[in-house]
Amino acid sequence: MTATMVKINDSLLEDIHKDPQELPELLRQCQDTALKIGTSLESMGNQYAYLVSLLEDYCENIYLINENLPDENICCKLSKKIRKQLIDFQRQIKCEIPDDRKEVVFLPYKASMWDSLESAWKAADKDDNTDAYVIPIPYYDRNADGSLGTEHYEGNLYPKYVPIMRYDQYDFEGRRPDVIFIHNAYDKANYVTSVHPFFYSDNLKKFTDKLIYIPYFVLDEINPKDTEAVDGIKHFCILPGIFHADKVVVQSEAMRQIYINVLTETVIRGRSISKEKAIREYWEKKIDGSGSPKIEKVLNTKKEDLDIPEEWMQIIRKPTGESKKIILYNTSVSALLTYGNKALEKMQRVFQIFHSNSEDIALLWRPHPLIQATIESMRPQLWAYYHEVCVNYQDAGWGIYDDTADLDRAIVMSDGYYGDPSSLVHLCRSIGMPVMLQNMDL
Repeated sequence: MTATMVKINDSLLEDIHKDPQELPELLRQCQDTALKIGTSLESMGNQYAYLVSLLEDYCENIYLINENLPDENICCKLSKKIRKQLIDFQRQIKCEIPDDRKEVVFLPYKASMWDSLESAWKAADKDDNTDAYVIPIPYYDRNADGSLGTEHYEGNLYPKYVPIMRYDQYDFEGRRPDVIFIHNAYDKANYVTSVHPFFYSDNLKKFTDKLIYIPYFVLDEINPKDTEAVDGIKHFCILPGIFHADKVVVQSEAMRQIYINVLTETVIRGRSISKEKAIREYWEKKIDGSGSPKIEKVLNTKKEDLDIPEEWMQIIRKPTGESKKIILYNTSVSALLTYGNKALEKMQRVFQIFHSNSEDIALLWRPHPLIQATIESMRPQLWAYYHEVCVNYQDAGWGIYDDTADLDRAIVMSDGYYGDPSSLVHLCRSIGMPVMLQNMDL
């Protein structure tokens, strides 16, 4: 009911400028709703008397609006005051009178990374006492100076069975969902892309009691005692969203231990060592090693259920009707940034070799979805060369070029992996796929 009252109050600000004759009826609805809630609270005992008094203050302000309808300035000030009262009342109600029904919001930004949240969404969606909303959020390429550039919104790229709500149709402040899931924890720390600043983790914390972060990537499993290997992934453990989240779900118990060790070490730096135990206990409660939904999604995707485009099938089928072996070729952002032109020359050599064997092998090239944005932002001199390589490969028509959001299809339909080290390697290994990493020096 309080969410409805917030919406009615918001409409007051608009209707003051439109049709003042409708305002008395809206105000009456607000008072009637407040009266019903107040009566219900009084019947529950004196411990809720302070909530009833909040509603009485609210009704007094409704009365003042009604008395001052000709004065637009007074009405606007009162309406803003009322909105704050309602939001505060709604929070108090949630704390004092918990409702079994929950509202859970999922905030993916790139459709190709939706698999990191999908199984969590499916579980929430099946719960009869949970209202689950998938709300794709906009993201931006960063310009060379760090400012936000082109806006992207991929709400139309999700699977058909996933109901989508637009981000500008959900009132985060008014509805205050019980749980918010995110899979991007970089906030302003990503130099290539950025979600809209409203959706930075520190801001989302204001609108929910539980912010949960599940990484959009999976990493190769390493021993928590392997100092050199741990140093190579530390930057994934100290992202801003991890500090702001109430819960962080990682891919395994070993990875959980790595996160706990790194975060404890990071926080304790410069502090008294006597606080280490309390700090470690804090991260032990916060980091969950129950597994990545990305791995679960791959394991549950069946080859016979895949929707494979006919133009791909023409490349995969032999003249006899048999299928060729399919090799997933993955090129990463980090390899291009590290090796530059050398990486592009390597790609061309790879294409030549697979082209010469295309009677028996179908190459499925899947470049990292952020390659273009990264190169344009951080290595603009590479873009023309990279673009030429892409266009030539696609125009030749002998191999598959996959820039779709469906990562799981590419993995499940393939017989082997070749390419750069990346999070795809662990996913491929999870289903028993042979993996070979390319060497830039060969």
